[in-house]
Amino acid sequence: MIKIGIIGCGGIANNKHMPALAKVEAAEMVAFCDIIEERASKAREAFGTDAANVYTDYMELLKNDEIDVIHVCTPNISHAEISIAAMESGKHVMCEKPMAKTSEEAEAMIAAMNRTGKKLTIGYQNRFRKDSSYLHKICQKGELGDIYNAKAHAFRRRAVPTWGVFLDEEAQGGGPLIDIGTHALDLTLWMMNNYKPKYVVGNTYHKLAQTENAANAFGPWNPAEFTVEDSAFGFIVMENGATIYLESSWALNSLDVEEAQTTLHGTNGGADMKDGLRINGEADGMMYDKTMVLEPGGVDFYDGSGDDPAYLEAKQWIESIQNDTEPVVSPEQALVVTQILEAIYQSAKTGAPVYINQHKEELGKILV
Repeated sequence: MIKIGIIGCGGIANNKHMPALAKVEAAEMVAFCDIIEERASKAREAFGTDAANVYTDYMELLKNDEIDVIHVCTPNISHAEISIAAMESGKHVMCEKPMAKTSEEAEAMIAAMNRTGKKLTIGYQNRFRKDSSYLHKICQKGELGDIYNAKAHAFRRRAVPTWGVFLDEEAQGGGPLIDIGTHALDLTLWMMNNYKPKYVVGNTYHKLAQTENAANAFGPWNPAEFTVEDSAFGFIVMENGATIYLESSWALNSLDVEEAQTTLHGTNGGADMKDGLRINGEADGMMYDKTMVLEPGGVDFYDGSGDDPAYLEAKQWIESIQNDTEPVVSPEQALVVTQILEAIYQSAKTGAPVYINQHKEELGKILV
């Protein structure tokens, strides 16, 4: 059995990590940590073994040598700190997205992974959706050809998260861009298999955040607490000339709502997720489009196995530890996502393009 410790017992742990791990036969949750002891205790009652322990200090949890794996489910500001400490204590780490608040922190996490020899992965569960995994296979086979233009979609009409620290820039590093934009960008880069950005131009907006008593899926937000952007948009140019348009928002006056989706344009074909998974192209002098049937169906009262992305993510992660294989999401890939998001925020502040390699060199000088 792979023994797991959960650090951070809030929404993402309760709604994704712990229910998914509970379905993985080879995994058992033996430790729960949260700065609010009651939350850790409730998590233990719901998902822990009979002998599971509760902590309010994650450093005390990391002293437990029986733990093999740590799941980091805390606000973004502590992702790097906890992940690095966990690897240095001899644990493998699954860190919830985004990898870190800054690229500097993400690089430190990779350095810790290389130094300790422990595994590290980031929680991008949308790769495990049926439409995503099928589209990735198509891209790997080259059926779309050279994917030279793409769009990463992550916007909601009115769904601002009003719990936790989502609206706190210091704790999170940003708003919808770093929260849901990160998923759309990860999917897009993964499909393109292109992790070499050249430069980024972007802008952020704080247009609807000051609305009092706003209509919102999670109830009205407090404008005084809304210190992050409500929308962010970026244009990314890759080293090979490919381009990506990234759009993200929690509150946008639009009926065309898309979240964690990608649109791809290649030399042999294109794809989008606007109405199911749609593939388009040209064959025998004629254009075609087709919508893929991703659910088996055809049998009364049965619609297939129902494996959800969170479970599939957790299953492959535990198997990568058991079999000493590489997890689906590599930290090096997640680092590039963080670099791009950071560059969009910087471009929004300066009003100028941000060249990724130049930005890394400037960071290096600051660190020296």
